Amino acid sequence: MNEMRNKITGTTGRPPLTAKEIGQHAGGMVCIHGSIYKIRKMSDFAFVLLRTAGEVLQCVYDQNYAEFDLEALKEESCVRLTAEVVLEERSKTGYDLRLKKAEVLSVPDQESPIVINQKCVDTSLDNLLNFRPVTLRNNSQRAIFKLQAGITDAFRAFLRAERFTEIHTPKIVQAGAEGGANIFQLDYFGRQAYLAQSPQFYKQMMVGVFERVFEIGPVFRAEKHDTKRHLNEYTGVDFEMGYIESFADIMEMETKMLQYTMEYLKEHYEKELGLLQVKLPVIAGIPTIPFNEAKALIADAYGRRTHEAKDFEPEEERLLCELMKKETGSEFVFVTHYPGEKRPFYAMDNRENPDVTDSFDLLFRGLEITTGGQRIHDYWEQIAKMKRFGLDPAQFESYLMLHKYGIPPHGGLGIGLERITSRLLMLDNVRYASLFPRDINRVAP
Repeated sequence: MNEMRNKITGTTGRPPLTAKEIGQHAGGMVCIHGSIYKIRKMSDFAFVLLRTAGEVLQCVYDQNYAEFDLEALKEESCVRLTAEVVLEERSKTGYDLRLKKAEVLSVPDQESPIVINQKCVDTSLDNLLNFRPVTLRNNSQRAIFKLQAGITDAFRAFLRAERFTEIHTPKIVQAGAEGGANIFQLDYFGRQAYLAQSPQFYKQMMVGVFERVFEIGPVFRAEKHDTKRHLNEYTGVDFEMGYIESFADIMEMETKMLQYTMEYLKEHYEKELGLLQVKLPVIAGIPTIPFNEAKALIADAYGRRTHEAKDFEPEEERLLCELMKKETGSEFVFVTHYPGEKRPFYAMDNRENPDVTDSFDLLFRGLEITTGGQRIHDYWEQIAKMKRFGLDPAQFESYLMLHKYGIPPHGGLGIGLERITSRLLMLDNVRYASLFPRDINRVAP
């Protein structure tokens, strides 16, 4: 065939104009696209709010200027609009978009069952999630996940600057990193396999390859909890680093990362922070307190008897954060040296007190958002602890290669992305910070 064919050159497909970029076309015409968010009819003109990928733009319809009938526009219709950019001091953007032409690209088959073009979506959490493809279009709902994207952008930028390498590990695994019953089993071509509880084994292996690694990806927990703080699938932010001197190095790295993240959000997400009225925490430093001291402090301060001696109850996390904020001004607190029986088999026992581990949790505004610590790097020490936990080392042969063939002292952590988002935005349920939550009751949409 000798006929000429079109060539794809990669020179088109530019991103849509932002509100700031539109302002640079004052006195001229622009072509913009999006969905009709809301139409407000006035006496002799109308405001047409256009929801674009980045923001909601206010357009002005004047029947004496426009070349189309306003009735052609319906809420949630997808359109391509041509408008004149007219300078206007009273507008938040500094200009008005005076509509000239409209091309309707699609029209909804039904009206939305929930009003989404107000400041907030006024409905129950169940309705919010049941109609998620629609309710996420609300400007405030969108801002939650724009900020969440900003958090991961900041984490990535920081970790890369600290010479971490991003990795992508399997989510179908032979053995669970945390053990126990909270692991999803699946039939893998006639063999038993599991959904990964974390990338723990693999990121430890990769310390021997890159020294510093991180991953942002899904993790799965088959916990039969129906609480405001639990999800059965969530996004884990994990990093692991080698040649550490102690688990304090991990806490130092996380503190530095969080400081960077708050500054990053302040610089790049002013609009979303303002819309959601977010008060970013000031992180001059994060106080630390050993687990046993923290339990005693809560008991003394509140006259409260604990029902769980080896771990925190949710109310204790809240009370400890309340105390630490009063005493130190910090909204974060590291709790260190958790009892060994409540930490996984790869957690290093403290050399001075083998009953506790060189591990920590980070609490933020009343909720645990991070678990981390130093890992065992000695082969025989790891074998002994596995047996102490009732585990068969033969079931972890590939994992134990990293110990058998040499690995530096190392440690790391895992952060729940939905948890840190929910606490940053003061959302009272972690599901608000998950695009499409998966819990014991929900697998759709």
